[in-house]
Amino acid sequence: MNFKQLKYFTIVAEEGQITSAAKRLYLGQPALSYQLRQLEEEMGARLFIRKPHGIELTQAGKKFYAYASQILLLAKNAQTELSDIETGKSGTIKLGSVSSSIGVLPSQKLVAFAQVHPGLSFDIYEDNTYGILDKLEDRLLDLAIIRTPFNRTKLNSIKVLDEPMVAVSQGDLPENLNLGKLSKYPLVIYRRFENLFTETFNQAGLTPHFVVKSDDSRTAIRWSDQGLGVALVPASIAQAYAQGRVRKLTIPAWHTQLELVWLKDQVITPLMSDIIDLYR
Repeated sequence: MNFKQLKYFTIVAEEGQITSAAKRLYLGQPALSYQLRQLEEEMGARLFIRKPHGIELTQAGKKFYAYASQILLLAKNAQTELSDIETGKSGTIKLGSVSSSIGVLPSQKLVAFAQVHPGLSFDIYEDNTYGILDKLEDRLLDLAIIRTPFNRTKLNSIKVLDEPMVAVSQGDLPENLNLGKLSKYPLVIYRRFENLFTETFNQAGLTPHFVVKSDDSRTAIRWSDQGLGVALVPASIAQAYAQGRVRKLTIPAWHTQLELVWLKDQVITPLMSDIIDLYR
């Protein structure tokens, strides 16, 4: 098995036809079919079901497609990273971004940095914090902006934004909400903060009513916009997306941070180093 065969396989899988895949590869159809047969023999599994008007992946083929796609992406990333090491100032930065990173990504200083580095480009990969951490561990990212809390064991990090949580509601809310006042409302929350919210209420002898829990603070705001409850979200997200009233909270424990992270054992290219310094 080689990279050429993996590329042929993924393109055939994407096209759904050997004929159109051969055209895309500028390759003769018999030669492509031969490579696919060789690949199936080497893998010891049937990867395709050949039909009159195309091909269909078997269960083994679907699993192999996932592996092949990742291997090809890793190979491309390795080539890019080595090129960056050699050239120093040009190349692609693979940057992970959580949905709640709008307060720092893109930032004016990052945009200014890109403008004076015309050879620089960004591949942005968006996911929740856990998905971004998985991509980092799989070496699919160079750097990432994620929100606390997270497991720091394998990571270096720089805090780039510390911000309070705020309350968002379509209805009337008093100024400077405390725990006692807030406990009287149905709450719409970002699930990552559920433990923090619950512990704080419990320590005050209060029991919160979480009417909605979601995996995205923007989703929490959308539900709140429909009048279902008071959304508790980071201040930068409220500023960007809230349509209702935004109120400050007098609850010191309810702070969250956005941090720039990278793997401790990662090779740091000059370009990565410059961006890390940009956020220090």
